[in-house]
Amino acid sequence: MNDVYRALSDPTRRRLLALLRRGDRTAGELAGEFELTWPTISGHLKVLRDADLVHADRNGTSLTYHLNESVLEEAMAALMSMLGIGRKEAS
Repeated sequence: MNDVYRALSDPTRRRLLALLRRGDRTAGELAGEFELTWPTISGHLKVLRDADLVHADRNGTSLTYHLNESVLEEAMAALMSMLGIGRKEAS
């Protein structure tokens, strides 16, 4: 879970996730949304893959990225649980 929170701590990675929330995209399409170098975007995508927040499928020379929503949902649920959000107070 620490890898997930570390991945979510960066604004560029959060923006990449937001783009993927709208639908699958190739690495080139994702990179085109930023004024960053390809190696920088590639590094961010690796962090997201390592945290299992995204999956990539190879089609020829192209990689298409997909959001892994279940891992994101688990991370949010764990954080809410740690903070006691959503827990009913005993009367």
